[in-house]
Amino acid sequence: MQLPYEWQIGWRYTRAGRATRRNGFISFISGVSMLGICLGVAALIIVLSVMNGFQKEVRDRMLSVVSHIEVFAPNGQALPDVALTLQEVRKHPEVVGAAPFVAAQALLARGEDMKGAMVRGIDPAQEGQVSDVATGEQATVLQRLQPGRFGVVLGLELARALGVREGDKVTLIAPSGQVTPAGVVPRLKQMEVLGTFESGHYEYDSALVLLHWQDAARIFQLEGPTGVRLKLTDLQDAPRVTQELSRMLSGDLYLRDWTRQNRTWFAAVQVEKRMMFIILTLIVAVAAFNLVSTLVMTVTDKRSDIAILRTLGASPRSIMAIFVVQGSLVGVIGTLLGLGFGLLVAFNIDVIVPAIEHALHTSFLPKDIYLISQMPSEPQAGDIVPITVISIVLAFAATLYPSWRASRVHPAEALRYE
Repeated sequence: MQLPYEWQIGWRYTRAGRATRRNGFISFISGVSMLGICLGVAALIIVLSVMNGFQKEVRDRMLSVVSHIEVFAPNGQALPDVALTLQEVRKHPEVVGAAPFVAAQALLARGEDMKGAMVRGIDPAQEGQVSDVATGEQATVLQRLQPGRFGVVLGLELARALGVREGDKVTLIAPSGQVTPAGVVPRLKQMEVLGTFESGHYEYDSALVLLHWQDAARIFQLEGPTGVRLKLTDLQDAPRVTQELSRMLSGDLYLRDWTRQNRTWFAAVQVEKRMMFIILTLIVAVAAFNLVSTLVMTVTDKRSDIAILRTLGASPRSIMAIFVVQGSLVGVIGTLLGLGFGLLVAFNIDVIVPAIEHALHTSFLPKDIYLISQMPSEPQAGDIVPITVISIVLAFAATLYPSWRASRVHPAEALRYE
């Protein structure tokens, strides 16, 4: 099927045209506009894909240590009835795992080195239901935690900071002290390092200490676990399940889901992602509106052609359509090239970035600052489709005024000096 002549002429104008200096310059400007749109779209896709991947990677590593939902007693006290709480939470259809825990803060010392630590007392037999740290090869390390042995499993970065390895001794200093005639003396307990774990999340690998919950209860003078950790079939349902469980559970208990534990961080990432989208969209807009200058120059150069077409019976609407087609084709081609290039980089960023780091002998993501050390990427259709649509719409909008000006050219005036 033959295309309408407006499409044929518009496509012809999009290409080089006659090999004159003026047409060559116009084609160069058109190519620059296309390249600008391509790079803007590609940058948008790559940046948003990296931010999506960064958020997902940190969230997944965080949730390998942090539970989907925590049920705990007020003021850090022991739960009134742990068995009843476990029985009630397991009745919810979304709950696939539950395990008791003791949460506290302490200091960990070895010689003159001292580090603040998040202490978590766990039940090794049930921890695998709620934590990825207690699965795979690391599960065998946690099984060494036996009540009365007073052993600890340290985060890998914490063990490195203290310079300890398996079999070494460390001193756990609890904030709840003992009252003596000389005053309040901190409670000290020497612990044996039974091994290390690595979650991939620097914040927890550098501060978390695991021990058996019964040992933790003795050290911190508690009558039992301070809470219950839950794992759900779908982590995105955690806020809803939290509300439902708050109506089901007996006693004065508090509930907290993973979105509230790191609410500030996730909110900051969303704000950054939104601002990056706006900023990079402006780059696409600048590139798209470069089409205005391209089409204005084309209209000026093609005044005689426009006059001849009008003389042959072409309507103003047809003239306008010719230049809308020309500008839109530049926008569509640039957008599609940017889409392809952006997706190519986004899906292969795990290969591209390490190669650049190796060539420059540097690291773009120090894990002690950015929590992870590898550049992640997760292209999402919810980002890519709006980017593509916005780019094409902006390119189309940029063609309207120059095309309207072309339709207003009078044949007699255009041909007067030809």
